[in-house]
Amino acid sequence: MSRGEHHRIHAHDRLQRNRLRIAQEAARLMSEHGIRDFHHAKLKAAERLGILETQALPRNLEIEQALREHQRLFLADSQPQLLRQRREAAVEAMRFLAAFEPRLVGAVLEGTADAHSAVCLHVFSDDPEAVGLYLREHGVPIETQTRRLRNSRDDQPEYPVLLFAADDLPFDLTVLPRDALRQAPLDRTDDRPMRRAALAQVEMLLGEDSDHGFEQRLTAVLR
Repeated sequence: MSRGEHHRIHAHDRLQRNRLRIAQEAARLMSEHGIRDFHHAKLKAAERLGILETQALPRNLEIEQALREHQRLFLADSQPQLLRQRREAAVEAMRFLAAFEPRLVGAVLEGTADAHSAVCLHVFSDDPEAVGLYLREHGVPIETQTRRLRNSRDDQPEYPVLLFAADDLPFDLTVLPRDALRQAPLDRTDDRPMRRAALAQVEMLLGEDSDHGFEQRLTAVLR
């Protein structure tokens, strides 16, 4: 093996080790400090570790995998209960919001929800004000924001977001037009259409044993 080839292999191995270190530190920051943004978590992790190479920044999917492993190793006694609590709350909220054809998205669906996680729903109405009016009519105080979602690289529209709390749990509702039921926005972890679950699918997840084969069950339920 030439000296140059040995150097390239060593550099590649070091880069891979650094990617793993950043992913693990980003997962720890997300778990312990409630950081929800993958990009922010990986930049903060790289800074804390003193790793400056941009090539060492892991993909969002790598961080999500590290987060699952972190929860398995350090939060096995608490995280499944926190997840189930939020899925049960999601079912109640989806029944309440049935007129707006809600879909569960995000960490509560994916199985990585923790004490910092909101129950995130997509709701659908061609009148953006209708969901907020419905909540206010039922005595639910809300805060309003906006959020950009990516339908493609060049199409990133802004949608209304409604925030409220129920039974001490945070809820995050993104209001989309009804034709958005046909095609989900792109997921921030892998740029594929976001996984979403209707009420019956979430009920099926709750009926399963939450300790084994999560990925296979989620894929089967959302098929």
